[in-house]
Amino acid sequence: MSAAIATIDGEGKRASMATFGGRLFRSRRIIFAGVYLALMVLVAIFAEALSPADPIENYLDYRLRPPLTPTADGRYLLGGDALGRDILSRAIWGTRISLAIGIAAVLAAGTVGVTLGLLAGYYGGRTDEVIMRTADVQLAIPTILLAIALIGVLGPSMRNLILVLGISGWVIYARTVRGVVLSLGGSQFVEAARALGASDLRIIALHILRNVWTPAIVIASQQMGAMIILESSLSFLGLGIPPPTPTWGGMIAEGRNYLSVAWHATTLPGLILVSTVLGVNFFGDGLRDVLDPRLRL
Repeated sequence: MSAAIATIDGEGKRASMATFGGRLFRSRRIIFAGVYLALMVLVAIFAEALSPADPIENYLDYRLRPPLTPTADGRYLLGGDALGRDILSRAIWGTRISLAIGIAAVLAAGTVGVTLGLLAGYYGGRTDEVIMRTADVQLAIPTILLAIALIGVLGPSMRNLILVLGISGWVIYARTVRGVVLSLGGSQFVEAARALGASDLRIIALHILRNVWTPAIVIASQQMGAMIILESSLSFLGLGIPPPTPTWGGMIAEGRNYLSVAWHATTLPGLILVSTVLGVNFFGDGLRDVLDPRLRL
C-alpha cells in the first residue's frame, strides 16, 4: 500500500514538474531574459579570459579614446576612460562585481527575511510584534539613506556593501512569509503534525517552509535588480567598492565630467547597467506569472 502511494506521489511530482517546465518555456519573457542573464553570468565567470586588457592599468595615450577604434591588439573596442583604461575590460570586470554583490545580498536578505517571517508567523504574540514593528521602522526610512548611513559607519568595502544591502532588503521577505505562515497556521496538515507530537522546528522545516519557497523565490528574482541598482548608486556616490576596482556605478561617476567630449565613458556603462536590470526584472515578472497560480486564472 505504501509503495503504491509512493509511486502515485512520485508520478504526481513528475507531472507537476513537466507542467511547470512547459509553462516556463512558453514564456518568451523568461526565455529572452534568461538567455541574456546567462550570458552575463558567463561574462562574470570568465572575466579573465574575456577581458582584452587589464581593467586597472592606464595608458594616457589612449585617454578618452572614442569607441569602435580598437588598437592592433583588440583593446579599446568601447573606447578609453579619463585615465586611459579600457572601458570594455572595466565593464566586464564590473559585471562580476555587480552580479556577485547582487546575488550575495539577495541570499543574505532572503535568509534573514525568511527566517524572521517564519518565526513571526508561527509563534505570533510578542515575537511577531517585535519583528513586525522593527520592519515598520525600517520601512519608514528611505532605503538609500539607510544604506548611506550604514556605509558611513562601517566604511566602504565589498563585505560591508553586501551586509548593508542584506539589511536593507530583508523586510519584504519577512512580511510576505509571515502572511503565508499565518494562512497555514490552522491547516489540517499542521494540526495533524502537532497532534502527532512533532516539534516546532520539525513542523516549520518539513511542513511550512516548503510552502514559502515560491513567494521567496519570486521576491528574490525581483529584488536582484533593486540590489544591483542600489550597489551602483552607492558606487556612484563613492560609498561602494573603493577605486580603482571597476564597478558600473563607479564608471558612470568617473565619466560624468567628460560627457561633452567623451559621451561613451558614462553612457556605455549606463546602458549595460540598465539592460541587466531590465533583464532581471523581466525574468522575475515572468517567473512570478509562472509560479503564481492566481495570475493564470
